Amino acid sequence: MRIGIIGAGHIGGTLARHFVDAGHEVALSNSRGPETLANQVEELGGRAQAMTAAEAAWFGEVIVVSVPFGRYRELPTDGVANKVVIDTDNYYPQRDGQFEELDSDRTTSSDLLQAHLAGSRVVKAFNAILWTRLRDDGRPAGDGERVGIPI
Repeated sequence: MRIGIIGAGHIGGTLARHFVDAGHEVALSNSRGPETLANQVEELGGRAQAMTAAEAAWFGEVIVVSVPFGRYRELPTDGVANKVVIDTDNYYPQRDGQFEELDSDRTTSSDLLQAHLAGSRVVKAFNAILWTRLRDDGRPAGDGERVGIPI
């Protein structure tokens, strides 16, 4: 499967490693440009490449959004129709700024992302685990210490 990852930080970068190790092709992107991802892509190997966020959206059969929530309006809207978008974000007002519609519980951050990425299917995942646990604590099926991820 081809997976476009927008946001190559702790969660996005960790997911990229897991996806590559599972045999998927990954396109990594960030706000600073593909050239800043050269070392990360080299470490991931031949199944990974660096792209712009817009290119990663077109590339992926599935798209992972792993950027600070307050920047969701900067995400590309082309290339997302009929695709699953995995939303890893959490809203932190001290980082993201105030969103009155979230503070008043009128909607959710995923609903706002869904409205921005019209035509896609947004699902929330990987936002309830510390990135170090995601990186370090993977276990095979049947292992009693295996960690579940809510979706």
